[in-house]
Amino acid sequence: MAKSSLRIPYNKPFIVGKELYYIAQAVIEGQLAGDGPFTKKCHAWLEECTGCGKALLTHSCTAALEMAALLCDIGPGDEVVMPSFTFVSTANAFVLRGATPVFVDIRPDTLNIDETLIEEALSPKTRAIVPVHYAGVPCAMDEILRIAGAKELYVIEDAAQALLSTYKGKSLGTLGHLGCLSFHETKNIISGEGGALLVNRDAFRGRAEILREKGTNRSQFFRGEVDKYTWVDIGSSYLPSELTSAFLFAQMEQAEKIVSMRRKIFGQYLAALKPLEEKGLLRLPFVDEESFNNGHIFYVIASSLEERNRLIEHLAASGIKAIFHYVPLHSSPAGRKFGRVSGRMSRTDDLSDRLLRLPLYFGMETGDVLSVVESVRNFFEQ
Repeated sequence: MAKSSLRIPYNKPFIVGKELYYIAQAVIEGQLAGDGPFTKKCHAWLEECTGCGKALLTHSCTAALEMAALLCDIGPGDEVVMPSFTFVSTANAFVLRGATPVFVDIRPDTLNIDETLIEEALSPKTRAIVPVHYAGVPCAMDEILRIAGAKELYVIEDAAQALLSTYKGKSLGTLGHLGCLSFHETKNIISGEGGALLVNRDAFRGRAEILREKGTNRSQFFRGEVDKYTWVDIGSSYLPSELTSAFLFAQMEQAEKIVSMRRKIFGQYLAALKPLEEKGLLRLPFVDEESFNNGHIFYVIASSLEERNRLIEHLAASGIKAIFHYVPLHSSPAGRKFGRVSGRMSRTDDLSDRLLRLPLYFGMETGDVLSVVESVRNFFEQ
């Protein structure tokens, strides 16, 4: 098949407002290191929009997860329950502290951790549960919080993909003890690289600032709460630069517009490809009518790994970039070395082999969406 001149990337980083203007403003004002005026504006925006107790920008969601592990005093010999169908950072943050990730299978509908399998994964060594809200679709948080409460476990939400998604009216990332967000260029709201820790329990607030500031009481010193600026705890440099925060704040100002457009594209895909699902030719994403989905990812699930790979090649021949997602952590070399599997991982193995993400980005034209749909239809109906 001859290659088409059409070019539709999987993702395209974008500028939507005053990103460059705010960066220039930060340079002119002369503060480029972290925790300047734009960082504080981002903190305020997150606290207002999510309802979290305290928001702290980090240089990545990975950094936010590492901070969460430190705040919960996760250490050698501890276990942390999480899905295997997630990005490596979810596990790495705890492996770095000497803990063991315990992998649990996913639900067949949402592709989130199967809450009915969590209790059998627990042991006397378990310290935390880490639900991952895949594609911005919420985990069954009521049941997860019930289990955690009964066993006195921490809940750390990996909400990397879930900014502005909600569960029963509450923002994802705010239901557990701590929540972790991403502003990587592949996410809805972007800053190139970036993240945030949402602190939802007062007991963590003071120490979170210290860990983020290299283990010093710098923040308290500048607020006049202590008379010396010194090393008081472990920590690292988790702050993003003010340039990153300036770019991010401009995106936050347009967050409603960005999410609205992504949801529109998601809806176009859903409606156009529904007939293929009704014919049993593919499976479409789960849509939870009780929650708000931020339109982060649109995927299709083919009937087999071989069919998924052929679909990737078919779309590529039309100039369309579509990609699969995670290689399950439990089957990775590091996952086998550092982790433990609880029960069978049949759904994780099966669905990860068959899932394919279609292009979805801010500014994607309706004509491009229709081109992707047409190519998918041609593949399944040829």
